[in-house]
Amino acid sequence: MAEIGIGLVGGGYMGKAHAVAMSSVGALFGTELRPRLEMICGASPASSDRYRVAYGFARAAPDWQTLVADPAVEAIVIASPQDTHRAIAEAAFALGKPVFCEKPLGASLDDSAAMVAAAQASGCVNMVGFNYIRTPASQYARDLLAQGRIGDVTWFRGEHTEDFYADPDTPGTWRAQGEANGTLGDLAPHMVNGARALMGPIAQVMAVAQTAHATRGGVPVTNDDQAQMMCEFENGVMGHLFFSRVATGRKMGYAYEIHGTKGAIRFDQEDQNAIWLYLAEGPEAERGFRKILTGPAHPDYLPFCQGPGHGTGYQDQIIIEARDFLHAIATGAPVWPTFAEGHAVNQVIDAARRSNATRNWQIVAT
Repeated sequence: MAEIGIGLVGGGYMGKAHAVAMSSVGALFGTELRPRLEMICGASPASSDRYRVAYGFARAAPDWQTLVADPAVEAIVIASPQDTHRAIAEAAFALGKPVFCEKPLGASLDDSAAMVAAAQASGCVNMVGFNYIRTPASQYARDLLAQGRIGDVTWFRGEHTEDFYADPDTPGTWRAQGEANGTLGDLAPHMVNGARALMGPIAQVMAVAQTAHATRGGVPVTNDDQAQMMCEFENGVMGHLFFSRVATGRKMGYAYEIHGTKGAIRFDQEDQNAIWLYLAEGPEAERGFRKILTGPAHPDYLPFCQGPGHGTGYQDQIIIEARDFLHAIATGAPVWPTFAEGHAVNQVIDAARRSNATRNWQIVAT
């Protein structure tokens, strides 16, 4: 089997997750390509070397330019701040190197459009990191919808809610500054991607965003704490999406509910190893939602565990992403979600921002 040299830009929260994923994906999935942790780059030479030691990379880079240009680095994983995504990706594509980039794809719609163009011009493999839709439960939900198990879908509700900024006395950090770091830029892309994966493209939105706390520790908050949008999918289904970083009590509220003419589906990431299914079958007195625990019969579960109901976790979603990225490189065939999906999500977010400013419905650009 062949090795591939991995260069990782960013060693923080997501950087660590991707380092761990690349260290274990070969053993779990038996990938044709086996990652070699070649080089890592943090915010400074000191942090780069610290991450090298902690994560087991062969070398540390003084800056991302050195990492991208190194001939032993054959594929790039970008887990650095959004405003660095575009430059790193464009440099990598110019050298013919595949790129996996964390969401959101760039810091703006212009960034993601340019990144898609660079990816297409290079012909290189490209993927964007929407990990939550990869749980075995959500993959199974997509299968149920594709099979028509709940009939014709009539309504979709989705949310991504957390409470890490619920306390108004929480000190203001970089999260409180800049449009890209607000809830529409940070949490919303995950559920917009989830809604698109489950229901298809979103045609138009009516959105409202709000800053719940004007200051934090005396520091002005310049972005949104929460937002909601009514939406209409291209297939005509009605929907509602809600995003919040001030939803007291919610830790990982990536959740959705889907109604159809023959049944319904419910899912909540805080119970990520279960999906709730209602089928309008049998006597009325016996009908009701039933809880299905994920197990080896569900997508991408068996490589992690042979026991039904034992469960998978957050890190496993990142490992599944790593498997997909390596498979795309090995076969040369695109694996969803590519940069095009990242840009499509950004187009929905852009329409939501326009709607918030104008207080009317906005068409999602295509």
